Amino acid sequence: MNLRRKKRLTYAVVIIAGGAALTSTLLYALNSNLNLFYTPYEITHGKTDSGEMPGVGQRIRVGGMVTMGSMKRDPKTLHVEFVVHDSLGGQVLVTYDDLLPDLFREGQGIVAQGILAESGQLEATEVLAKHDENYMPPEVAEAMGQMHEKPTYNKLALTDK
Repeated sequence: MNLRRKKRLTYAVVIIAGGAALTSTLLYALNSNLNLFYTPYEITHGKTDSGEMPGVGQRIRVGGMVTMGSMKRDPKTLHVEFVVHDSLGGQVLVTYDDLLPDLFREGQGIVAQGILAESGQLEATEVLAKHDENYMPPEVAEAMGQMHEKPTYNKLALTDK
């Protein structure tokens, strides 16, 4: 093999190896930042279609309704614990060490993002609450089996007379 062909082969091998390393690094980064949505029932019993259950230490999002009377606050710190439930009977304890949103209340729909602990509880890093009495996050509404309809307007009421 002459010198020119050897150089071309070396360049081709380096480009292919660099592309493979870049692709594997990108896939690893995407996989580690993946947040999967679960309902409380799916955390304890697995997804209904695949039976997949989240693993301990996995970053997940859980959505459901805050159980009435389940919220416990530490008076000296920002630490708060509450239970999130769904219509299938699943329950998950959520712990959070930051300020809750202003609209957070018991008996309303929330989405909490965090890491699943060994005891089956979620150590939340973020808690999102609904913004009005009719809104529920789409994932929560779908998981709880509720249908959302677009508001209908009376066309005659909107026109000027």
